[in-house]
Amino acid sequence: MDPKSAMRESPIEALLPKGSGHQFVLYGDSCSGVPGRRHEKTHAKVNSIVSRLRPKPEFVIFPGDEIIGLTSDETALREQWAHWLDHEMAWLDRTAIPLYQSTGNHTTYSAMSERVFADVLSHLPRNGAAGQEGLSYFIRRDDLLLVFVHTLCSERGGEGHVETDWLEATLRANADAKWKFVIGHHPVFPVNGYAGPYARHIGAEYADAFWRILTAHKVFAYLCSHILAFDVQVHQGVLQVTTAGAGTAHRMPEDEYLHAMQVALDDGGMRYQVLDTEGTIRERLSWPFDLPPCARWVDLVGGTQPALLTGAHAAAKAPPAICAWALRGRTGEIRTGRRQTLLSARSPDQNHDVLWLGLSGVRQTLTLMLQPQSGRSPHYWFGMDLGPAKSFDVQIAVHCGMGTGGILMRSGDHTPWSSLSSSSSWGAERLTWPEFWSVGDVGNSMLPFLGSGLHVKAFAQN
Repeated sequence: MDPKSAMRESPIEALLPKGSGHQFVLYGDSCSGVPGRRHEKTHAKVNSIVSRLRPKPEFVIFPGDEIIGLTSDETALREQWAHWLDHEMAWLDRTAIPLYQSTGNHTTYSAMSERVFADVLSHLPRNGAAGQEGLSYFIRRDDLLLVFVHTLCSERGGEGHVETDWLEATLRANADAKWKFVIGHHPVFPVNGYAGPYARHIGAEYADAFWRILTAHKVFAYLCSHILAFDVQVHQGVLQVTTAGAGTAHRMPEDEYLHAMQVALDDGGMRYQVLDTEGTIRERLSWPFDLPPCARWVDLVGGTQPALLTGAHAAAKAPPAICAWALRGRTGEIRTGRRQTLLSARSPDQNHDVLWLGLSGVRQTLTLMLQPQSGRSPHYWFGMDLGPAKSFDVQIAVHCGMGTGGILMRSGDHTPWSSLSSSSSWGAERLTWPEFWSVGDVGNSMLPFLGSGLHVKAFAQN
C-alpha cells in the first residue's frame, strides 16, 4: 500500500468528552441519491472521513438535503432515498450508531415529499408538532436533548416557515436536560452574506420569536445547513452552527470546502473539529471561552503605541486566539455621519489600517473594518447604533477560531456575546497582526472621535 493510500485509510482521532458527556458527528447537504452522478463521488469522500473516526461517534446528525430530490415523480424520489440509505450510507451501522435527520428543501418541498420523508425514515420518532409526525421530533439521550424542527412546513407556507409553539413546549417539558440543541435545515441568521427570508433563512416573522425561545430555554446551539459553507456565529449567547459540506462541491463558494464536523460535549462546554476530505482539521473551537474581568485588562492610552501584543504573537505577526477591548465614553453632541475612530491598528510597512473600530453613518453605528491586504476592499462588521450624546460601555472581542462570526460584542463581563453582522466569508484569522495601535485617532485629524471620555482597555490570549 502506498503512503497516500495508507493515510487515507488510517484512523482519525475523535475529540472525546473530558469526563462524562457525549460525542457525535454533524454534516449535511449531499444532494445525492442518483447512481453515477457527481454528488455520489463527493459525498463518498466525506463519508470516508466520518467512517475513519475513532472512537466512532455515538450518533450522527444530518440536517437535511440527503438527496437531490425536487421531483414530482414519487417513484423516482423513493428510488433516490433507497440508493442513499441502502448504498451510500451502507457503511454506517445505524443499529449501533443512530442517524438523526431533519427535513430539507430538496427532500420536503411538497405534501407528497413530506409524506415520503416520513415513510422512508420511519425509524424517526412520531412525537413532533401536530400534523408534522415524522417531520419534526425530539430525541432524549440521558442529559442530552435534540429537538428537530421542520423549517419547510407546507401547512404554514412551505420553505422558511416553521412552527414555534411545539418547540417551546418541548423545551419546557425537557427543562432538566443538561444539553439542549435544536436542529433544522434553514439558518435563522444570514450566513456569509447569503440573505433572503424563506429561500436562504427562515422567514422574518418567525426569526425573533424562534431565537427568543432558544435563549429563554438555555439552548446551547442551533445546528443547521442549507448554505454551502461552514459557519459559526453567536447571538445572545446561543451558537448558530451551519454545516453544509457533505457533497455539493461544484456550487460551493471559493473559500469553502467539503467537510464534516465532529463534536465533544462535557462540563467545560463544546469542542469541535471540522475535517476536510483529506482528514485535515480546517477549523476548531472550544465554546464558551472565558476572559478575566475587564478591570484586569491593560489600559490603552491615546496615541500610537506598540503595547497591545508582545512575545510570540508579535514575533510571528500571528493574531492571538482571542483579543478583546473594553470601550467606554460618550458620543459627541452633533449628529454626523462622518466616521469617528475609537481604535485602529497597522504595522510600519503598511499604509492603511488593517483593523479599524469606530462609528459610522448618521446613526453612529459601531463598526469594525478589516483590511488584511493593501489594494483590496475592506470587509465590515456592524453592531449597535450609538447615536449622538450617548454614553457607551461595550466590549468587543475578535475570536480567530470563529471566522466571520468571531467579531463579537457584549455589554459587560457577565452578559452573553453576540456576533456582529457581516457579509464577509472570513474573519480576523486572515490578518497579519498589527504592531501599532491608536486610540481615538490621535495624529489623524481626518477621522477623530468627536465625543469625550474615551477609555480603552485591552486583553489578548492564546
